[in-house]
Amino acid sequence: MVRLFDRVFFVFGTVATGWLGYLLVTESFTRGWQNLWFILIFWMVLAYLLLPRIHTLLTVIYVPDYFIGRARTREGLLGDPVNLSLFGSEEQVHAAMEAAGWTRADEVSLTSAWRIVMSTIMRRSYSDAPVSPLYLFGNIQDFTYQQEVAGNPAQRHHVRFWKAPEGWLLPGGIPTQWLAAGTYDRSVGLSLFTLQVTHKIDADTDVERDHIVSTVTAANPAAIVTVIRNFSTGYHAVNGGGDAIATDGDLPQIDLRQLTS
Repeated sequence: MVRLFDRVFFVFGTVATGWLGYLLVTESFTRGWQNLWFILIFWMVLAYLLLPRIHTLLTVIYVPDYFIGRARTREGLLGDPVNLSLFGSEEQVHAAMEAAGWTRADEVSLTSAWRIVMSTIMRRSYSDAPVSPLYLFGNIQDFTYQQEVAGNPAQRHHVRFWKAPEGWLLPGGIPTQWLAAGTYDRSVGLSLFTLQVTHKIDADTDVERDHIVSTVTAANPAAIVTVIRNFSTGYHAVNGGGDAIATDGDLPQIDLRQLTS
């Protein structure tokens, strides 16, 4: 009954938000062109309230609720491809990434969100800028690492990490301890699905995957890399922001257990 009431109120909130957006548009035009600034409010309601709610409702129907090699957005849309597997403790993962020249990203908050907006507008460096949340195993990423490009906050290498549940196996019965999704942010733009301001990623996610592997192994000679060939399928068309994704489907596994954390 609790879940039923929760869904009923969620649907009601979605309808109410849609009605609010309709009123904002119609009222802004009927009151004259001088009130067109209401369009900005309409966009905020549409992008950050209405469309996320609609996608949350729809993805319950059409997005599989099991591991398919993709992370998911807060709304349930398919996000970035999972393209790395790791073995080792959390301390060893942190040590390996820091030795490779990666910076741990800040957590998303009002302060960090404001900083990244201002750094993007002013084109100022923000090397530990936050990364939008993605979900795997129903959980937000445990942590994220990034490398800013030429001091430009609009462009960066970044990779999200999730701890795999105890005893969980990859398809085919292959063990893992950590899964990661690495992509390259090429610019700032609007999400195709929600119209929210977001980073746009480069389509060739294999380049970023290989960059992560090469930097980690170069800085940590004790790391051992094996590759699961053809791990993922062609179910990599676009991510949660509508950006094209292309991959050969291989999944490198980096073993960090011999590292001194």
